[in-house]
Amino acid sequence: MEKKILFSVFLAIISACVYGQSDSLQLNEAAKPNDSLSVKIVAKNHFNPYEVKSAVEIESLVPMFLTGGYHFAVCYRFDRFRVRFSIINGGKYDAETAGVNNPSTGFKRFYKTSPGIFFGYNLWKGLELYTYLESHTFEIEQESTGLRKDLHSYDTGLALSYQFFIGRYFYIQPGMHLYLRGDKTIDFPTASYSIPNVDLSPVIRLGFRLWSNDK
Repeated sequence: MEKKILFSVFLAIISACVYGQSDSLQLNEAAKPNDSLSVKIVAKNHFNPYEVKSAVEIESLVPMFLTGGYHFAVCYRFDRFRVRFSIINGGKYDAETAGVNNPSTGFKRFYKTSPGIFFGYNLWKGLELYTYLESHTFEIEQESTGLRKDLHSYDTGLALSYQFFIGRYFYIQPGMHLYLRGDKTIDFPTASYSIPNVDLSPVIRLGFRLWSNDK
């Protein structure tokens, strides 16, 4: 139920962003001046952050800092395509709550420092569909004993997000990630832990465009 609510909220955010962009475009079209000189001035000063030949951006999954971890990413965009390299450490964030099929109880799962690469395609304006490969190292804690062990997993999947610009350089990018992974099990003194094969996780990143080559 919680994941359905989060997914509904995510869709609402995406819809609001897209609707806002559409309204803005309609207002700009309606407000076009008739004077040719004014048209030239407006065209010169107008900038659409979604229409660039290439761009370099940095961004961060800010909630990771609130749990004592961190996340940094560097992105390169070429026309509609975008590649992103990231590194994450979740601190005290318990990723076990994101699991769709949790076969184990009495365990917590923490992100240790892990790299990832993301490949995205811009569907329309700021709406981006992307896939990824992350080399995750999780620290598994058995709650009853406090014992911790590391578990490594290559995670892939799909995600949908919206890159909503505030001005020319800053942007907020809410999204929803679907993580997929193979079976992994580790043994503890009193029980065995099996990692969920599927995680469904909402994300929100803050970003800054360092450079762009405008169309």
